[in-house]
Amino acid sequence: MYIKKILWAIAIIGLIAFGAMAYYFYNVMFSPNTKFEENIEYIFVSQYDTYTDVRERLIPLLADIDGFDALAKQKKYISNVKSGKYQIKKGMNNNEIINSIRSNSIPVKLSFNNQNSLEALAGRIAIQIEPDSLSLLKAMNNPVFLEKAGLKEETVLGMYLPNSYQVFWDISADDLVNKMQKEYNKFWNADREAKAKALNFSRDEVMALASIVYEESKQKTEQPRVAGVYINRLKIGMPLQADPTLKFAAYKLPKYKNTVIRRVLNVHKEIDSPYNTYKYAGLPPGLVTMPDLSAIDAVLNYEKHNYLYFAADPKKIGYHRFAKSLSQHNNNARAYHKYLDKQGIRK
Repeated sequence: MYIKKILWAIAIIGLIAFGAMAYYFYNVMFSPNTKFEENIEYIFVSQYDTYTDVRERLIPLLADIDGFDALAKQKKYISNVKSGKYQIKKGMNNNEIINSIRSNSIPVKLSFNNQNSLEALAGRIAIQIEPDSLSLLKAMNNPVFLEKAGLKEETVLGMYLPNSYQVFWDISADDLVNKMQKEYNKFWNADREAKAKALNFSRDEVMALASIVYEESKQKTEQPRVAGVYINRLKIGMPLQADPTLKFAAYKLPKYKNTVIRRVLNVHKEIDSPYNTYKYAGLPPGLVTMPDLSAIDAVLNYEKHNYLYFAADPKKIGYHRFAKSLSQHNNNARAYHKYLDKQGIRK
């Protein structure tokens, strides 16, 4: 009888202990464990992070970090941290949080506008994804990649089209470059390829001219007319005489480092550079900036006209006056120079 009572007591204690344990693990797994007010919070986990790093980022977000630790250990997340961007929704329990940060990496929107160099582009991208600017720049300039893609140092900037892209935050630098190449090839569809061929232009030549057009005019409605002027000059063997190429050449010289050229002068036209389109006929060897998509299509769909010249319009800033004759152009240019003088812009 005494032994029977002892067995019953042991059984009851066991049931109580089991119930307490079940209650604890139920709460650990299924009770809400967030303490932030927003509907969603995000954490970023790099490829070098350990569980300790992840835990530090979770502490401000969770009501009970110890309970999270217990379940993370049980579910082996502690030794299986995955890199990426993850979301934690308000009211999630530990089980849902662990499932989310273990396997539900979400993409980020990578955006960049017109950059004037690979260095600037790498810096712009680096603040949006995990790879730093140095690793991005190394991948962008990788000789093996450039040769495989048929690109050169002077033309590779054109492969990066200013737009928004969906990528994973922890994408590698090499994978990002490969993705940008795929997007570039996709942009060059059969229609655009046919139009480039009709111009007897390669992709690189279209991009080089588009970069000049973009620097000359940010007005989308005017860009096809500007492109038409340059194509007319090329057709008759006339030098492009494009001011953006002079500025590009000047900025490569120590004398003009950290300066802004607001007015192209005769001294700039004497710079000995293949980008000096006053000295050398034809297109420059590469891009002077990253062109907008509108400028690329402006070249491919250039306006057919008889204009050979254009000058900035002092009465409509941002736009230009177009001319068929040099005398008419000189009148337009004088009007703009007077405007610059009045504004006190000498260089």
